[in-house]
Amino acid sequence: MSETLTIDTPDGAFSAYVARPSVEPAPAIVVIQEIFGVNKVMRDVCDNLAAQGFVAICPDLFWRIEPGIDITDQSEAEWKRAFELYNAFDVEAGVSDIAATIAAARALPAVNGKVGAVGYCLGGLLAFLTAARTDSDATVAYYGVGIEKHVGEADKLARPLLMHIAEEDQFVPKEAQKVILGALKDHLQIEVQTYPGCDHAFARVGGEHYDASAAGRANARTLSFFKSKLG
Repeated sequence: MSETLTIDTPDGAFSAYVARPSVEPAPAIVVIQEIFGVNKVMRDVCDNLAAQGFVAICPDLFWRIEPGIDITDQSEAEWKRAFELYNAFDVEAGVSDIAATIAAARALPAVNGKVGAVGYCLGGLLAFLTAARTDSDATVAYYGVGIEKHVGEADKLARPLLMHIAEEDQFVPKEAQKVILGALKDHLQIEVQTYPGCDHAFARVGGEHYDASAAGRANARTLSFFKSKLG
């Protein structure tokens, strides 16, 4: 079952797609979007999490630029628009909106009080910052872009974080991966999984670099992580 949730902030209100499980109350997971908005890929992630017993909530983080962005990775024009949105996006405001979404999730009668987060691409960076800056109970970052610039924030991280890194990520070069792994691999709260031969967005169903085997491994690890930390 899906519905729309409105989240109020001092800057205004924005919407979130919500997929609910068959049994409630349940833990919640905030799904943090890629650069394509709250599109079918993100809604499907939510629906799949709901089928596994979680309340899944995907907030519209582009609302300050343009509400309701819903595009794909299937055309040059959509990629151009996606990068325009990425370049216009305010990361600090985005993390604030995620914190507001976590707070709204905790207040829902359908949620048992536990709230985690998972993010992809741009959302992978935001997931890392969410783990460091908010009270998310457990967080997962898929192929986050730009994390190497923020590794110092791991000092603030007090709850579990699982990171999936594509070893051939065109947007996270080897030097950046070296910085990330060097800074984070021994952190007591962080688990890092790397995927040899995989490019960026290897878990995006229908994407150019989708790798069913690697995506299956990553998603199984994510599900096990959330069941362990939010159960």
